[in-house]
Amino acid sequence: MSSDPWGRVDETGTVYVRTADGERVVGSWQAGSAEEALAYFKRKYEGLVVEIGLLERRVQTTDLSSKDATTAIEHLRAQVSEAHAVGDLDALTARLDRLVEAVGARQEERKAAKAKHQQEVRESKEAVVAEAEELAQSEQWRAAGERLRELVETWKGLPRLDRRSDDELWHRFSHARSAFSKRRKAHFASLDAQREEARRRKEKLVEEAEALSGSREWGPTAARYRELMADWKAAGRAQRDQEEDLWARFRGAQDVFFQARSEVFAERDTEQRENLTRKEELVAEAEKLLPVTDLKAARGAFRSINERWEAIGHVPRDARAKIEARMHAVERSIGEAEEAEWRRTNPEARARAEGLTGQLQDAVDKLHRQVEQARAQGNNAKADKLARELEGRQALLDQALKGLREFGG
Repeated sequence: MSSDPWGRVDETGTVYVRTADGERVVGSWQAGSAEEALAYFKRKYEGLVVEIGLLERRVQTTDLSSKDATTAIEHLRAQVSEAHAVGDLDALTARLDRLVEAVGARQEERKAAKAKHQQEVRESKEAVVAEAEELAQSEQWRAAGERLRELVETWKGLPRLDRRSDDELWHRFSHARSAFSKRRKAHFASLDAQREEARRRKEKLVEEAEALSGSREWGPTAARYRELMADWKAAGRAQRDQEEDLWARFRGAQDVFFQARSEVFAERDTEQRENLTRKEELVAEAEKLLPVTDLKAARGAFRSINERWEAIGHVPRDARAKIEARMHAVERSIGEAEEAEWRRTNPEARARAEGLTGQLQDAVDKLHRQVEQARAQGNNAKADKLARELEGRQALLDQALKGLREFGG
C-alpha cells in the first residue's frame, strides 16, 4: 500500500483522493507500482490546474463574456468534482469559486461601464437635441442651417440607446429640424415677395427718373430727384442682378440731368462773376458821390448809376449781400441828405421847431429860478430834485436848438 498527502493506493490497487468530505475512489491501478499509480493520477490533477490557470488568465486579460466564462467555470467545476485525479481538489474548487466572484465583479463593472457609457451617449444626444431645438428659433438662416447639418453628422456618429429612448430623442431632433426648415422656407418666400415688390416700386422710380432726365427746371427737378432717392432707399432691395440693373438705370438718368445742370450752372457762374465785376465798378462810381455836396447833381448821377445797376443780371450768391449793402449805403446817404434838405426848407417844420424851442427855453428858465429859490430857502432836497428835472429839460432844449440850426436859424 502507498500513500500521499492527497491520496493513496490500497493493496488491491484502488486509488483514492482525499477531500474535505472524505476519501473517494478515483480509479484502479493494476499495471505497475503504487507510486506509478499516484504519479499518473497526479498528472491528471496537474492537467486540471493548467486548464483552470488558462481560464483565469482569459478572464483577467481578454474580453471573454460573462456567459462564456460562467459556462467554462461550470464545466471545469464538473470536471473537478468528478475528476479521476489526486491532488488538492478542494483548492481547485476554491479557485473556481474565486473565479466566479471575479467574473461577477467584472460583469458588474461592465454593466456599470455600459450604464455610464449609455448615460454619456444619452447626454450627448440630449445636448444635440437641445441645441437643435434652440436653433429651430434662430433667424441666422445660413449659420443655423450649417450647424444643424453638423448636428446630424454628430448624431450619426453616436451609438444607439435603447429603442424607445433613441426614437423619442430622434423625434424631437427631427421635429426641430423640420420646424427650422419651415420657418426658413417661409422667411425666404416672404423675402422673395418683398424683393419682387421692391423691384416693381423701383421700376416705377426708374421710369420717372428717366422721364425727368431731360428736364431744364433745375430746382424742382433736383428736389424731385432727392425725393426719388429717398423713395428708392425706402423701397427695400430687389434680387441682386435686378437691383444692380435698376440702380444703373436710375443713376444714369440722374447723371444725365445733373451733368446738364452742371454745364448750365458753370456757364451761369461765369456770367454772374462778370456781373459782379460790373456792379463793383458801378458801386465804386456811386461811392464817389459821397459826401453829398450838391444834392441835385448827386441824385441825378445816382439815378443813372441805379438804372445801369438794374440792367445787370444776378451776381454769385455769396457776394450778393456785400455788394448790395454798399449800394444801399450810398442810396441811404443820399436819402438822408434829401431829408435834411427838406427839413431845412420846410417853413411849417421850422415854425414847429421854433415853437418847441421857445417852450423848452421858458421851462428851463423857470426851473433855474425855482432851484435858486429853493437853495435860498435852505430846502436842498427840493433844490436837488428840481436840478435833476432841469438837466432833463436842458437836454431836450439842446436837441431842439440843434434841429433849429439845421433849418439855418
